[in-house]
Amino acid sequence: MSNIYFKGWKKFPIIDIFHIKNTHSITKKQIIENSGSHPYVTAKAGNNSVESYISYDIDEIEEGNSILIGGKTLIVSYQPYDYFSNDSHNLSLCLKDKSKKTQKIQLFLVTALKASLSSLYTWGDSISKKTIIKDYIFLPSINGGEPDWDLMEGFIKDVEVKTNESLVKLKSISNNNKLNINLLRWETFHIYDLFEIDSGNKFDKSKMDTAEKNINFVGRSHFNNGVTDKVNVFNEVKPYEKGYLTLALGGAYLGSCFVQNDSFYTSQNVVVLKPKSEMTWEVKQFIATTIFIESQNNYRAFIKELNAHIKRDFVFMLPTLKKGIPDYKHMTDYINSVQNKVVNSFNCLKSTENTIK
Repeated sequence: MSNIYFKGWKKFPIIDIFHIKNTHSITKKQIIENSGSHPYVTAKAGNNSVESYISYDIDEIEEGNSILIGGKTLIVSYQPYDYFSNDSHNLSLCLKDKSKKTQKIQLFLVTALKASLSSLYTWGDSISKKTIIKDYIFLPSINGGEPDWDLMEGFIKDVEVKTNESLVKLKSISNNNKLNINLLRWETFHIYDLFEIDSGNKFDKSKMDTAEKNINFVGRSHFNNGVTDKVNVFNEVKPYEKGYLTLALGGAYLGSCFVQNDSFYTSQNVVVLKPKSEMTWEVKQFIATTIFIESQNNYRAFIKELNAHIKRDFVFMLPTLKKGIPDYKHMTDYINSVQNKVVNSFNCLKSTENTIK
């Protein structure tokens, strides 16, 4: 990928770069899904935060070619078209300098905002117009003065070119390395069939001591295996053992499920799944993936979350040897084959990257 140098970067008050306002609030009960052509944005992760396409009162439409920040989720996205928002806590950021409102510059700014704000806020924090006007964004500058808009646009152009080249290569690899999985003998299982469901620590990250950073802290995140920080041992509470699974019950990353490679604590709304029988890492990874897919397909953040279902009626599908017996060998073999092909693909991409630098 493209290299970017951090010499000459400086922090700019966000309020100097953007006009900031709260969006209107149009609840899901007020709309008919897929009834129009304007995006209905809910500040969720995935699909650029677009939930549906609707028609509604034009007076409540938000200006497109702008950046949206989820006030409750911290999801940052570029919205190219005029859109409707589901929550007045969401923030609309429009560049003050209209001559710089290109898609490429704003895609750069999305990433810069994510990086700048991630050091100040975490998923449970509330971000508002009142707080963000005091915050800063780090951007490349021209001799320590104005933002270097040309560098931002040029960087994204370079990323797009190299991404397209990599995708062509990856498509070629994919056509030659297709993975097949037999779906003939799959059955539904409850999580409690295979795991003990532990409610987790329910710790508040803001109250944790991070001076020594000995223990992983797992929150409602879909990144870095769910680990949002490292913390000290808390009040002599024994951390959970590595090898257990964590599952986010709600929020923008609902259903995020990971196998933890080190001992850990959990935040609120994250449960711990302890296998009732011996499982390989590959089996756990396979199950974590199926749980996540089931969560994304059938549950929804802030509307139908897992809290009320996880110990009652949440089910997911697994391959079986015979009725009621999961085929752990098949799962292990499948994950191993995925890993091998991913390694081969990355090696090919690395070779391609070296030739186009």
